[in-house]
Amino acid sequence: MRLEFSDPLRESRLEVPVLAEALGPVPGGYLLRGREVRVFAPFASKRFCRHGWQSWSLTTWVDLNFPPKPLFPEARRPQADDPFLLEASEWWGSGLGALEGPDGKVLLLGALGVGARVLGREDLLLGRYAEEEGEWFLGYGEPTEVFAAYGRLLPRRLSKGPPRLWCSWYSFYNRIHEALLLEVLEEVAGLPFEVFQIDDGWQRALGDWEPNERFPRGMAFLAERIREKGFRAGLWLAPFLVTPDSPLVRAHPEWILRDGEGRPIPAGFNWWKPLYALDSGNEEVLDHVAGLVRKVRAWGYDYLKLDFLYAAALPGAEGEVRYRKAMERIREEAGEAYLLFCGAPILASLGLADGLRVGPDVAPYWDNEDRSFWLQDPTGPGLRNALRTTLHRLWLRENVQVDPDVAFFRSRFSLLSLEEMRLQEAMGEITGFKATSDPPSWLSPEERERLWAFLSRDKEVKPLGPYRFRVGEEVLDYAFLL
Repeated sequence: MRLEFSDPLRESRLEVPVLAEALGPVPGGYLLRGREVRVFAPFASKRFCRHGWQSWSLTTWVDLNFPPKPLFPEARRPQADDPFLLEASEWWGSGLGALEGPDGKVLLLGALGVGARVLGREDLLLGRYAEEEGEWFLGYGEPTEVFAAYGRLLPRRLSKGPPRLWCSWYSFYNRIHEALLLEVLEEVAGLPFEVFQIDDGWQRALGDWEPNERFPRGMAFLAERIREKGFRAGLWLAPFLVTPDSPLVRAHPEWILRDGEGRPIPAGFNWWKPLYALDSGNEEVLDHVAGLVRKVRAWGYDYLKLDFLYAAALPGAEGEVRYRKAMERIREEAGEAYLLFCGAPILASLGLADGLRVGPDVAPYWDNEDRSFWLQDPTGPGLRNALRTTLHRLWLRENVQVDPDVAFFRSRFSLLSLEEMRLQEAMGEITGFKATSDPPSWLSPEERERLWAFLSRDKEVKPLGPYRFRVGEEVLDYAFLL
């Protein structure tokens, strides 16, 4: 069959051949249905919008003349993207894909369910659900309009405003301890933060979510001190991730996600160790994770950064139905707590997350060229990687609070130029999600003044194009990141 897209202003129309069941028109396009659908572009495209699977996965426009290159080392692939996408010889997107026409308009095919992938060729979009048939959106037009039309059909959760957040990670990483955090808590008192969030480094081990010896008075004590300063208490968890030497693995080897031959499915490599995933389809695992959420809520934490969530969906799109069920259980147990999903399958998280990280981690440097170039890994920490992928997910702002990661204001322990820091600071204004890890004692008077202005005032943001924004009196152009 052929579906028609018309442009009244230009008195033109575009006919698109489709192999799928058509359910009818919707604002901005058409609904389709099928386990596999094929959309034949009536033009030869050079560029494909490749949407990555989870928070850190590369999302950008790619040149169809150049096939994807394998990411190294292989041990990192499970935490970089859907492994299927990384091992494919052609460009696939997670859940959606779009082709750019000669006039700059785009033809977009997006799944309305979970567990889907889209292949892009110069004249074809092929969408495929991993497990069962589902619905799709097909749209054509100006990029911002088409992505907005698609987003209106996806789940939303925008009940809470984005917080003003201080996070321990990007200054201290996992070298935190009770005395240090109490010292920083005194420093940030009086600054217009809303949340003081403790990141990785407080726990005994992955899977052993009790405070280690560096937190002698426990986590409930710290939550109380944080609330006394007028902040909400935030805490980092990676609820579905373990290492082979974790006490939880020794106690419950049957909880580990395994392949058909009983071998643990790799979940990546971090902290100088291989990673395993807990089986989110195991009811005992879900009970364990639910108990963890109840415990930290009882300690007094009502902002939870849930990290490495892709582990609950491995081996990829095939695990997204199981992932969503697991996150629905967490959402129920968390109650009114603010949940920030990180390292999370993007489309499968919508409607459940309050905030959603939409790019790789930032870092106090622009790029790790050894990792980006020699290892072909665009998912590693660095401001360039974070900005590029975040930029191509801004259309999600109508569905979830988009987290671009923290802004930097410090020159201490930083390789970033002022211009580079301004790009990330402006991204916080564009998304409305404002966070930093800078301790005030590390800031000069001028840097502290910039931080205060960032937290206390929202600048007017006006889009001037897909990659250009007026933020206050300043115009920023991110097109060089493509």
